[in-house]
Amino acid sequence: MATVTYDKATRIYPGSDKPAVDQLDIAIEDGEFLVLVGPSGCGKSTSLRMLAGLEDVNGGAIRIGDRDVTHLPPKDRDIAMVFQNYALYPHMTVADNMGFALKIAGVNKTEIRQKVEDAARILDLTEYLGRKPKALSGGQRQRVAMGRAIVREPQVFLMDEPLSNLDAKLRVQTRTQIAGLQRRLGITTVYVTHDQVEAMTMGDRVAVLKDGLLQQVDSPRNMYDRPANLFVAGFIGSPAMNLVEVPITDGGVKFGNSVVPVSREALTAAADRGDRTVTVGVRPEHFDVVEQGGESTATPLSKDAPAGLAVTVNVVEELGADGYVYGTAEVGDERKDLVVRVNGRRVPEKGALLRVVPRAGELHVFSTSSGERLSD
Repeated sequence: MATVTYDKATRIYPGSDKPAVDQLDIAIEDGEFLVLVGPSGCGKSTSLRMLAGLEDVNGGAIRIGDRDVTHLPPKDRDIAMVFQNYALYPHMTVADNMGFALKIAGVNKTEIRQKVEDAARILDLTEYLGRKPKALSGGQRQRVAMGRAIVREPQVFLMDEPLSNLDAKLRVQTRTQIAGLQRRLGITTVYVTHDQVEAMTMGDRVAVLKDGLLQQVDSPRNMYDRPANLFVAGFIGSPAMNLVEVPITDGGVKFGNSVVPVSREALTAAADRGDRTVTVGVRPEHFDVVEQGGESTATPLSKDAPAGLAVTVNVVEELGADGYVYGTAEVGDERKDLVVRVNGRRVPEKGALLRVVPRAGELHVFSTSSGERLSD
């Protein structure tokens, strides 16, 4: 087992001035499951391929344990990679596919057979060892690709969107298997996905990239509770966080017909920048619907005006215990789309008007100009 270190690692593709990966700095602990996540083109797969030795590193360094592997060929890095498209040999059986790398390395047949059988037992593939890949389902093929990586007993697993070819139900099932398997084996794993739900449910830590730049690396819980900037706030969470630009007023921010208190530190930081507005982030579950009997810590601006922000209900998703209201609201001179979680037993009708107020302690405050987090 080993640690993995990206030390200001940079990749610039020929013919481009802009780095695909720009001075990536991450230290991955021995046995850790780190997920690289971000939108298409953010540099996550390039970062993984740099670690694998499939892309050149134009600046900085990459280390596995104490070894500098920046310019080593892939075969000398002691890594195993699981690809999105499985990359199985169609003419070989499952057993031959899983043991092929060991065969090339000159391992004797008895040892290969033992390691393949052990891996197949872990992955519930024992009854399929004599089959060809075409006789397997997508989920079984992905488990064969995992088995091929396991038998090599590498220092590091690399996984490049291994679940994206599976249907939704199988994806949920397989991600649970992969996470459980990694914890059982204890092998350091770097996993790439564009699916933030996958990232949040699988990783010990999550690294969010945008345009080749690392935005934040943290535990899933900390990233959810304290996103570092507007991009991370809008990317992490499903449904996404509501982000609304609001004016600063005495003691807080003006949210519709209410003043919602925010920390003095956030207001001071905004004032130091000369900002008159801030962008507040509110997760769908952190709205109080004041017209459904919810309590509010916000102060109405006047006794005559109803509290909060008026949201017109456009679509309602009923999920049993909860419901999600997708609506629009007038914020300043703009119409904003908002998502509000409501009680699954008290779901409003389409076209209804709700008044919502964010819970003061759950408000995220960001600089509108720089996107940086201002609140604690």
